[in-house]
Amino acid sequence: MSDPVILLVEDNRDDAELTRLALTDCKVGNQLVWVRDGQEALDWLYCTGPYVGRDPCLLPTVVLLDIKLPKINGLEVLQRVRQDSATRRLPVVILTSSKEEQDIIRGYDLGANSYIRKPVDFEQFTKAIKELGVYWMVINEPPPQGQRCANG
Repeated sequence: MSDPVILLVEDNRDDAELTRLALTDCKVGNQLVWVRDGQEALDWLYCTGPYVGRDPCLLPTVVLLDIKLPKINGLEVLQRVRQDSATRRLPVVILTSSKEEQDIIRGYDLGANSYIRKPVDFEQFTKAIKELGVYWMVINEPPPQGQRCANG
């Protein structure tokens, strides 16, 4: 089995690059897969569209999910992930600039594991990503992934 993956669902190229740099800086060596919109996230997770040949047994250790996305918004992605028995336990961290109370409430209602507002300041953003990486990739015990592979 290959190294654990972090799935970053982020439409902003600068935020994606900052995330990559921060994870590299704190020596989180996991593969970072970056997708740019909600549809691409679902395609990657469910091995459809351009990801039809991807190994369906390889689920990310954590999904870092923006909610203000093109095509399909992040809350819809989260809802779909939680409705599917193969992905419902997948750790999903909402990482967004949204300060809207209804987004926070809806995110938790849909089963987000955490809701983090992106800091505007580069140093704070980098620190937040480092802490996320250490927690989700080193400290947290992920759910077993066997069900998806057992079901085909």
